[in-house]
Amino acid sequence: MKHARIAWSGAIHDAVEADGPNGSCLLLTQGPHAGRRVAFDNVVWLPPLAPVPQARTVIALGLNYADHAKELAFKAPEEPLAFMKGEASLIGHKAFTKRPADVSYMHYECELAVVIGRTARRVKKADAYDYIAGYTVANDYAIRDYLENWYRPNLRVKNRDTCTPIGPWLVDAADIPNPMALKLQTTVNGQVTQSGSTADMIFDVPTLIEYFSSFMTLNPGDLILTGTPDGIVNVEPGDVIVTEIEGIGQLTNTIVKA
Repeated sequence: MKHARIAWSGAIHDAVEADGPNGSCLLLTQGPHAGRRVAFDNVVWLPPLAPVPQARTVIALGLNYADHAKELAFKAPEEPLAFMKGEASLIGHKAFTKRPADVSYMHYECELAVVIGRTARRVKKADAYDYIAGYTVANDYAIRDYLENWYRPNLRVKNRDTCTPIGPWLVDAADIPNPMALKLQTTVNGQVTQSGSTADMIFDVPTLIEYFSSFMTLNPGDLILTGTPDGIVNVEPGDVIVTEIEGIGQLTNTIVKA
């Protein structure tokens, strides 16, 4: 099932994808309007993540595709190369990402995002999928002007407000039988600029869960952004970027001036 979180009629609602009289729509699943169907274009899309009682941990992978590491002239890492992001960087489907006026190179990164479903501590690879609630699409923008070192991306590169669109759907893990064989694609203004497959990850999803849970507790609602393949290009204000992952959805985002 595809789950969404939206703003409509002055309130925040949980919803799922459903059939409507004019095609697919959103079916509200809680609150006084539960059962009502709403058109996609009549809502504000939010990150498809339920609130959590603790601070949400967002872990992002760098250089987790060999072709992307080669694209950046770096050797592929021998263990997961990770950095942390704040939840304030997350925005929803069809939202706007700000590009600072003083930068010369800002690029997208289409990534499979893993949403943790239950507390994970010292999880073995063989059991890792049991700890996943579902998957969504993330676009992890980077501003290369501010980059000090590809192995140590600083806050201005990766932890910026509006620079991590996510959504539109959270797809149940049970509906994605093999997350390690999904096609990824990015288009800029309708032109394909990036394509790849999660099969090309250096460290697959079970390996990442085993690795991170070996030294830190992963809580329900935490996110792991698993890296991007090659094919990054500079994007400018006015550009419309669509990051898409097979079976999960198309995440649309527009660049605007800061």
